[in-house]
Amino acid sequence: MKNFDAIVIGAGQAGPPLAARMVEAGMQVALVERDLLGGTCVNYGCMPTKALVASARTAHVVRQAAHWGMVPNGPVQVDMPAVKARASKVSKDARDNLERWLGGMEGLTLIRGHARLEDAHTVRVGTEALTAPRIILNVGARTLVPPTLPGLDRVQYLTSSSILELEEVPDHLLIIGGSYIGLEFAQMYRRFGAQVTIVERSPRLLPREDADISEAIQDILEAEGIEILTGAACIGVAPHPEGIALHLDGQTGEPAAIGSHLLVAAGRRPNTDGLGLDSAGVATDSRGYITVDDKLATNVPGIWALGDCNGRGAFTHTSYNDFEILAANLLDNENRRLHQRIPAYALYIDPPLGRAGMTEAQAHEAGHKLLVSKRPMSRVGRAIEKGETQGFMKVIADAETQQILGAAILGVEGDEAIHGLLDAMSAGNPYPVLRWAVPVHPTVSELIPTLLLGLKPEK
Repeated sequence: MKNFDAIVIGAGQAGPPLAARMVEAGMQVALVERDLLGGTCVNYGCMPTKALVASARTAHVVRQAAHWGMVPNGPVQVDMPAVKARASKVSKDARDNLERWLGGMEGLTLIRGHARLEDAHTVRVGTEALTAPRIILNVGARTLVPPTLPGLDRVQYLTSSSILELEEVPDHLLIIGGSYIGLEFAQMYRRFGAQVTIVERSPRLLPREDADISEAIQDILEAEGIEILTGAACIGVAPHPEGIALHLDGQTGEPAAIGSHLLVAAGRRPNTDGLGLDSAGVATDSRGYITVDDKLATNVPGIWALGDCNGRGAFTHTSYNDFEILAANLLDNENRRLHQRIPAYALYIDPPLGRAGMTEAQAHEAGHKLLVSKRPMSRVGRAIEKGETQGFMKVIADAETQQILGAAILGVEGDEAIHGLLDAMSAGNPYPVLRWAVPVHPTVSELIPTLLLGLKPEK
């Protein structure tokens, strides 16, 4: 039995910085990782996929060079092995840097292997038993493969992880799932040169977004030649002489599309199975997410859960903020809570979607009396100058308190410009305060005061 002050299971976005803060506070800490350091973001998520997005955008810009008055030197040729190698290097460099940082940290013991709880204070890794009064679970999530999708067991398919290993451009990529992951890969591979078909069970893409956002995104993708099939209640796949047949009626009738490759992008599930949660008495919900309170504590004293495995956020930035909350409370005598966090995220199609706070539908459900304002990106000088005027800005506010409840910027640099509104929301400033800001010209953000000036009661 090896004794520590804290055991951190999982070296994703929350685990390593928390371990480092605890070491700085004089603790002896064990950090356990069964796979690659850095978790999903570094190895299978943000870093490699956004490197691929950047390569795909470059191909798109070169093809459209005449739009900016340029004459390309011949047709675009995508060197997919080189594209893949670049994305892999981005991940490897980040992973190596993390390894060096952790390796030079006195007071930290990095242990490789699968961790399993034996009780509320004991963790077993292989034949080795570790004990500590504090256990932090940062075990992440993985691709969800629907077990009941007809025909999936008869065809080869890709996930959001395995598709990163492709060194060829598919002739025709079929994508099951019209949400965030699926849409990024759809546009990416369309720009690499593949024919792409997306199939989504819901009546529209991105069913969590407001309808105007979903419709505008569908228009953007269809304009690039992506086929989108929504309202597909009974998706099925089957082997076909030319590859994979996609059916919208189980496995009968004529296929809706025939593809060379299939990507299953139907969501994610937490890595909580095989963790021994039952042995420690740690509660989970019906989907396997670890139940936590407003301070990230589980129902078992001395055990906390951070990141994707707690179901309270599925992003790198929310995982890191989980670390910040727990570190502030445990080490800095603060009283930080999850409900203080303004939900925010981005969809990295091109142009990107930046989102903060509630959607309009969520605000209605919460009973707010709303003010709404919407402006097209064609009103933004910066977008006009860059020749990228697709999309719009939208903001909603509470008519009585004047608090900004939510915002969306679907347009060039929307993932960056959204922070002006997000910061105002986080600070609790009513919208008239931001109305009188003087933004820099020419930028995308300079339309925000005008956007706020346009807030009016809903019709």
